[in-house]
Amino acid sequence: MIDYAPLWELMEEKGISQYYLIQHGIASKTIYNMKRNCYISSSTVEKLCRLVDCTPNDMMRFVEEQ
Repeated sequence: MIDYAPLWELMEEKGISQYYLIQHGIASKTIYNMKRNCYISSSTVEKLCRLVDCTPNDMMRFVEEQ
């Protein structure tokens, strides 16, 4: 499973809000999906990386499902 917790931690460190993401084209439904570790498209990952100034490795991690 992909876990987006590193993104939320990074955003907190950088003082970036979810509202900022919405203002810059990330749909609230996408944020909802990421909060539940659901699928997001690679184009959304790219957009998030640009907005938060990070790499995909900085914003997500793979966690084995048990």
